[in-house]
Amino acid sequence: MYEEPWSVLHVLANHEKKVALHLAVRSLEHYLPLYTERSQWSDRTVTLERPLFPGYVFVRFSPESRLSVISIPGALKLLGNHRAEKVDCAEIERIREGLANGYVLRPHPGISTGTRVRVCRGLFAGLEGLVTEFRRNCRVIIGLSAVERYFSLEAELRDIEVLSKSAAISRSQPLINPLDTLQSPAIGQKQTR
Repeated sequence: MYEEPWSVLHVLANHEKKVALHLAVRSLEHYLPLYTERSQWSDRTVTLERPLFPGYVFVRFSPESRLSVISIPGALKLLGNHRAEKVDCAEIERIREGLANGYVLRPHPGISTGTRVRVCRGLFAGLEGLVTEFRRNCRVIIGLSAVERYFSLEAELRDIEVLSKSAAISRSQPLINPLDTLQSPAIGQKQTR
């Protein structure tokens, strides 16, 4: 059964560990990749274990055990019915080894270059722009419509939100070619290096 791909079990938010515990009690093969993160509470700093893929637990089981898997409290549904929609063993093993060997793996939102976003925090909250680059932070190009000039803003991922794919693009903030911005000065760019 080791070569069988992993199914993905979608679970309620913040129930990943409970679902993994239920799977263990039922002797079902599962994997919940966790990473550690230091968090500042009001009175102390604590180290927390959080799921690398919030809302998901990986599981392998025989077809006869399907009902046992989907009936676990906190389980919502199994994703994908075909082999192509499952996660390959090599991918899971790579994640498992990476975490065990101290690689810094963290959840990342599905944002790529070209994604339209809105800044939600800080001085530039409410402005919309286009993601042009990822490094430690995310570089967003924002337009100043009155003079048709642009500037780049480096923002943390937690400070931006993805606009829906069907969101209308405002005339006051036109889409631009990111290559045009290479000649523009980076006004207001937060220096984090």
